[in-house]
Parts: sequence; structure tokens; C-alpha cells
Amino acid sequence: MNSVTTIRDHLADYLKTNHMTLNQFSEISGINSGTLSGTLNGLRPIGMQQLDRLTAGMGLTEGYFYELYINECFVHTSPDWRRLGPFLYRCAELGKVDCMEEAVNLIMDNLSYAPLLFELAEQLYREGRLEAAKPLYLCVAESEKMQHSERLALSQYRLFTIGLSKDQTSNLALATQFEFFVDRLDEPYQLDGLNDLINVYASLRRWDKLLELGEKLKVKATIHYELQGNTKPEEVKKEIIFYILYSYLVMGSACFYLEDYKTALGYITQYIDHSWVKSPSQAEQIVMEQFQEWAEANRFMYMLRDGQLHVLPEYLKYISNKENEVFPALCEIVVAANQYDLDIDYVLFEYESFVLYQEQGSRIGKISTQLTGDRYVRLLMGLSEYYLRKKDYEKGFKALLDGLFFSLEINSGLSMLKCVGIFEKYRRYASDTVTQQYQNLICEVQNLNEKKISFTYSGL
Repeated sequence: MNSVTTIRDHLADYLKTNHMTLNQFSEISGINSGTLSGTLNGLRPIGMQQLDRLTAGMGLTEGYFYELYINECFVHTSPDWRRLGPFLYRCAELGKVDCMEEAVNLIMDNLSYAPLLFELAEQLYREGRLEAAKPLYLCVAESEKMQHSERLALSQYRLFTIGLSKDQTSNLALATQFEFFVDRLDEPYQLDGLNDLINVYASLRRWDKLLELGEKLKVKATIHYELQGNTKPEEVKKEIIFYILYSYLVMGSACFYLEDYKTALGYITQYIDHSWVKSPSQAEQIVMEQFQEWAEANRFMYMLRDGQLHVLPEYLKYISNKENEVFPALCEIVVAANQYDLDIDYVLFEYESFVLYQEQGSRIGKISTQLTGDRYVRLLMGLSEYYLRKKDYEKGFKALLDGLFFSLEINSGLSMLKCVGIFEKYRRYASDTVTQQYQNLICEVQNLNEKKISFTYSGL
């Protein structure tokens, strides 16, 4: 952009340079010549549609004048939502999030804009324009932080879900901030919010949080189910059925990882008991069948880790025709193999294709990306220990380096420490090439230290 300071100056300069009349430019741009005249003379403000047509008529890229538009229409004059709203939406369409941030920062102190910004943010969220919605939710959250409004809680929930990533340190910060607001959400969002928090804390191995939030989810979902009777749509009923059963599953999982296997097995009986479900619909039946499947898989898993090694053949037979259960089963079979000195080469050979990172799902939805990432890094560390213990150093160090690399990907401080511990234990068996690769990764770990990797206890 040259030294011309206003959009009008740009237009006048363009007409002069190209020896073009207003009527000629009107035909090219589709803007009425009278409107163009008023714009050039400063008699009327520039609307968004007019701005985009003017930009296209001059042969410039979409959004070329947006920075100037902010300065002319929102900095030196009181922002008018009739222009600001369309401007923000158009920025979202073009991915110009920086312009959105600049514009909303100008109105952050004006509470009257909060409802309008929130409505637009929700529209963008529904359309999948999450990064564009983020600065609007941030503005609402900041402007209403002292209001304790429903919009504030939902904005914080949206920021939590939008912000979730592979980065465990970042996810912990997001969960800690959002947890304060989860009880302020309306009923449907509250159950969703608790579920999302549980999944994040599970990926961080915060078993204490799973027990706490699982109990809260159970109580709230049970109350909602009992109060709703048969008055709510099938989809809503299905959701509440899921949350009640899921609360027992997560509390059982927490007990399992805390090595309280007896209590964990007790929770299984809770999520296979569906006698309380009133006239289950087809959708509810699907949910119950999924929990029945999870219960069977978890029973094998819990017994195996409890030292009841005779269940392994039956466990393998069970997962042989259930692809969704193979990955979580491998994770725990490898741990059991290291714990009880088992030979599982035949298992690893048969399911070799499952030892890689890929999205996990079930018949009722996708498994949390964060939880899958944590399981995957645990599997890699378990495999490295297994192969190194068997003196298969090539496979062992490969799994270890892959585990350290993925620990960096998800910013898991404890997984990095675990990988370092394994390497140091077997360092004398590492080749020069492996040692160099390890040192290169450790340099990346040291660089991440500056970003404050979280080494909070997680039950490793």
C-alpha cells in the first residue's frame, strides 16, 4: 500500500492514474455513480459491500483496504454495528483474524456490544470458523468478567474447546481456567463441559480429577434424566443416558490407573446395569450396547493388570473381531508384559499396523484426540521398555526415540522424563547414530523448557 492515507484518496488516485471517469468506474465496480461521488466527497460512509466492490474494481486483492477501513470507520468515529458486524463477518470469511482482533479491541470496554459480538461468535462457531470466533469470545469474556452472565460462561466454554490441542501444558491451563465456569453453564452445555474436562484431565492422567468430576457428572446427569421424564427429544435423552454411564466408566478408569482393581471392577457393574433406563429408544440402545462392549474389554484389561494372566488368550480372542478395541488393549497388554515379564512378540506381530498414531472412535463417536495422544506415547514408552528388556535394541531405541519425539509433539513433560530415564538405563547399548538422534531431541526439550513444560504429577 502506498503513502495515500485514506480509501477515498486511493480511489481518487486510481481514477486519475487510469484516466477514468466515475461513470466508467461505476460500470466496472457495480457501484452507483452517485454513491461513488458521495464517497469521494466524504458525504457518506463506505459500507462493506461497497468497499469490496471498490477493491475488486481497482483490481486489488480481497480485504486490501481492511486496515484502513478500521482506522476510518472504527477508530476516529463511534463504531456502528451496521458496519462493524458485516466487517467482522467478512474478515472471518477471508481469514483476516488480525483485523478482527484489532476491531474488537476498540469496543471491548463498551458492554452494549457484548450481546451482538456473542451472537456473531456463535454463528461463526456453528459454521466451523473457530479461529475467527475466538477473538469475539475473548472480547465478550473480558467485557463481562464482572457480570457473571450466561454469555460469560458459554464464551469461556467455547474458548476452552477451541483452544484444545496436542499440547498438554496448554490443555492443562485451559482446563484449569474453564473448570471455574462449568457449573454456571446451562444444563446441556454443563454436561458437555464436564465430559470435555474429564477427557482432558484423563489425557493428563489426573486421576483425582476424574474421580471428582465423574461423581459430579453422575449426579447432575441422573437428576436431569429423572426430571425430564419422557418430555424431551430422543437425542437429548440419548445424551443423558451416555453421561450417566460414562461417569461410572471414568471413575472406574481412575481406580484402575490408581491400581485399585477391585473398585475398578465394581464400577463395571454400574455401567452394564441398564435396568433403570425407561423404555429405551433405538438411539439409547446403541449407547447401552457400546458400554456393554467397553465393559467386556475393560474387565479383561483390569484382570490382566491385576496379575490374572490366564485371561490374556481370551482377551486376544475378544479383540480379534473388534478393531476399535485393539489399540487400547495393546497399550495395557504391553504394560502387563513389562510388569509380569511376558513374551508378547506374537501379539505385536499380529497387530503391528495398530502401533501408530491414528484417530480412535466407537459406534457412538470419536475418542478424544488428547486421550488418544496420551495413550499413544504410553504405548511407545512401553514398547521401548519391552524390546530393550529383551535386548532387541534396534526396535527398543526406535520406539524410545519415537516416544520422545511424540512427547515433544504433545508437550508432555512427564513423558519426556520417562523417556530420558529409559534411555539412561540402556545408554551403553545405544549406537552412535541413536545417541546423536537422542541428543538432538534433548536439545529440543531444552528449548521447550523456556516455554515452561508442565511436570505436574500425573500418575506415571
